[in-house]
Amino acid sequence: MTSALINLAAEQKSADVTDWAARIGWVVGLLLFVALLYWLMREGWKWRGTLQGDLPELPAAPAESGEPTLTMSGRYHGSTTAGQWLDRIVAHGLGTRSRAELTLTEQGVAVVRPGAQDFFIPAAALRGARLDKGIAGKVLAEGGLLVITWQHGEKLIDSGFRSDRAAEHSAWTEALTTQHHLNHDTEGAR
Repeated sequence: MTSALINLAAEQKSADVTDWAARIGWVVGLLLFVALLYWLMREGWKWRGTLQGDLPELPAAPAESGEPTLTMSGRYHGSTTAGQWLDRIVAHGLGTRSRAELTLTEQGVAVVRPGAQDFFIPAAALRGARLDKGIAGKVLAEGGLLVITWQHGEKLIDSGFRSDRAAEHSAWTEALTTQHHLNHDTEGAR
């Protein structure tokens, strides 16, 4: 009986667990699948930009912008077609999220984005501002996002910003709404 136990203990307990050829094949296949998904997403982004090619170039800030009424630093989360919070606009870099410095003057809103294309929203193009909870790809708490609605060419655009200090949002909403009403009321007199 002891020799039988010794023989049993000396025998190999299990087969080799790792089949390296199969494992490497699965890993390579998974990497190729992830690369294909990434390529398809990139092509979709480029296609969306092509479809939005009719959007005119973004205006640049004027040399003499005037005295700043309000300033804000925070994040730019993107732009969408007004009223359609999931219809992201990617043409001319409007789909690129980035840090942002906003400056409100009588001329309009200057948006300076390090690492992305800056743009300017002329005061005549402002259509209003509101606090919202989301814009394409970003959902926050209720009122956590400043959304500026503006006219660019034939398209009405919502652009979403989040300040580093959320208490600034209401002042921006009030100032932009007031400025829009002032511009709208004086347009007929011109």
